[in-house]
Formats: sequence, structure tokens, C-alpha cells
Amino acid sequence: MSEVPVPISSLILPVLLPIFSQLERRDVGCAQTLRAAFSKAEQTQPGLCYELVLGIIKKAELNVNINEAILRLQGQISEPDLVEYRLNRTEEAFQDLNKKSVSLKVILSRIPDEITDRKSFLETIKEIASAIKKLLDAVNEVVGFIPGQSGKQAVEQRKKEFVKYSKKFSTTLKEFFKEGQPNAVFVSALYLIRQTNQIMLTVKNKCE
Repeated sequence: MSEVPVPISSLILPVLLPIFSQLERRDVGCAQTLRAAFSKAEQTQPGLCYELVLGIIKKAELNVNINEAILRLQGQISEPDLVEYRLNRTEEAFQDLNKKSVSLKVILSRIPDEITDRKSFLETIKEIASAIKKLLDAVNEVVGFIPGQSGKQAVEQRKKEFVKYSKKFSTTLKEFFKEGQPNAVFVSALYLIRQTNQIMLTVKNKCE
């Protein structure tokens, strides 16, 4: 199997899940079996779903920018299919973090549609910056609920990684306005979405 970019390998399966949800309306057993099989296969061999999708695209002879496509689809994943990245705790701090993480991903998913319109894209960049700040504030609120020093440190480490990729995203945007290469922005946005998911998974692991 060829080397797969990290954000792609971890974000391709979630955008496939809505397909299984649609299939459940026709055949629940088949849909659940396929969902479990794909999830297990991806865990065992990360990047397998990516290779499968690339194979289908190649077979159909489609001209698709896979990074752009996956970024667009991140904002269309339905609530039931976000269960892996959704916190179940009922406290307001946890529910707020759920909302802020989804909000950031939805805004980032708009980039492919707005990147060619400078005025619109600049407004979206402002929204992204605001959403990033709100997400970090929400993470800070949740840290107080996490038991044990090691748990708090784990979430703080995820937060530091998120901030690092936020700065990289900002740098990529500056380069885009100089060089006009949108694919680098798509990839950077996917990394930021992955870091958002990593925060949610870590909080969920330490609190539930």
C-alpha cells in the first residue's frame, strides 16, 4: 500500500459513514456489517479506505482533487455519524465543546467553495480564527472536569498540538495569497480538522 497523508487516512472513513446510514433504510443488517468491516479494516490497515476511494475514482476516470473533496464533505457528516467525536457528558462545558468542534469543521469545509473569491475568503478566514479561539476556550473549560494530573496533561498536549497546526494553517494562508496554490490550504485545513478530532477523542477517553 502506498504512503497515505495522515489527515486523509483518518478523515476518509467518517465521510463514508453517511453512505452506510442511507443503506440502513434498505437493509439494516447489511449496513451494520459493512460499517463494522470498514471500521475494523481501517483500524488494522490505516489508509485502506483512502486506497479504495482512489481506486474507484481511477476506475471511473474522474478528475477529482481528493483533498478538496474530503474537505468539502467534512461539513456534511450527519450528527449520528459523528458519535466517535461527540462527548456524552451532559455538563454545559462538554456540550459547548461539541458545538465548537463541529462549528470549526463546518467553517473549514467551506474553504473550497470560497477560496476563489478573495473578499468572501477573507471573511471566512476571520470566522475560522474566531472559531479556533472559541474551541480553545471551550477546551480550557473542560480541563477542569478531567480527573487526575495525567489526564489534564494529555488534553493540554493535544491543545498545544492544535495550536501548532493552527499557526501552520495561518502560514499556509499567507503563502497562498503570494503563490495561489489552493491544495496546500486544503491539506492544512484537513490537518486542523484532524487535530480537532484528536482533542475530542482525548477528552472523551479521559472523561467518559
